[in-house]
Amino acid sequence: MKSHISHLVFGINPDNAAFYKDLMTFLGWHVLYDAPGMLGLADGGKTSIWFGARTKEVTNDYDGPGLNHVAIGVGSQADVDATVAYLQAQGVPALFETPRHRAEFAYSPSDTYYQVMFESPDRILVEVVYQGPKA
Repeated sequence: MKSHISHLVFGINPDNAAFYKDLMTFLGWHVLYDAPGMLGLADGGKTSIWFGARTKEVTNDYDGPGLNHVAIGVGSQADVDATVAYLQAQGVPALFETPRHRAEFAYSPSDTYYQVMFESPDRILVEVVYQGPKA
């Protein structure tokens, strides 16, 4: 059997939907669905991410049980740097001493794993990462 991730759904404060729409379209995703209470975006392949109105007033804890973070892969180190500039313009701080290279996660010694990590307004931990040949 061959499988892939079809979609992910995140519960958010509906007031934050514009943050996700702007971020994901900046990263090259396109809008599939946009209505009050639900936003769907696709990567051009077989994967989509959906942001729906939360049903409970709780705070996300990415260090607790469940999903720790979502990583969006990009095509170059320059794309990660462009994301850092985008986040700075939005007032979103980078976390965990990123952007940085993580050689321990690279596919091979001639490759790099270059990342930036940040938190969304709903405390969803997001990583934008390039994996491939060093620039």
